[in-house]
Amino acid sequence: MRRTGTTRRGALTATGALALGAVLTGCGGDDEGAGGKQPARAATAKAEKALREKAVRDGALLLARYDLVAEAHPATAAGLVPLRAAVAEHGKALAPPRAKGEPKGDKAPPAPAGPVSADPKAAVRELAAAERRRADAHTEALLTAGPELARLLASVAAAAAAHAYLLTELAEETAL
Repeated sequence: MRRTGTTRRGALTATGALALGAVLTGCGGDDEGAGGKQPARAATAKAEKALREKAVRDGALLLARYDLVAEAHPATAAGLVPLRAAVAEHGKALAPPRAKGEPKGDKAPPAPAGPVSADPKAAVRELAAAERRRADAHTEALLTAGPELARLLASVAAAAAAHAYLLTELAEETAL
């Protein structure tokens, strides 16, 4: 009997199509003339840095949420470890480059809002929802990002969408 509904293959295909579309959208040329490029570059660099900082902050909140769920529900920890590691790597990739001589301002990540659900399935579903919001936020940021950052954001958005799917599956497999 054939299974109906969303399959892993279908979800990954859709995620790949989303990433490819975002990458192709970000591959436009530079239409500016030679005059006035410096102020535009400075504004673009500032906007890109703000996008990167927001993405890193949001990723830090998500990492803290992963830690809280794994601590509250040890039975889910094994399934969360690889996804959490990927989120940490995304944070490193999205971090804005530091200028020479700039101190390494590693700040403690902000504490996530609200407690973790007492039900392991609900806690994992909440993580899946957070990953969906992250994918949506990165996809929306593609509209204002430069080509290189847009490609990176598209990849991270695709990964977040895949994480949301995998977390939904993990929630279904989690015993109470």
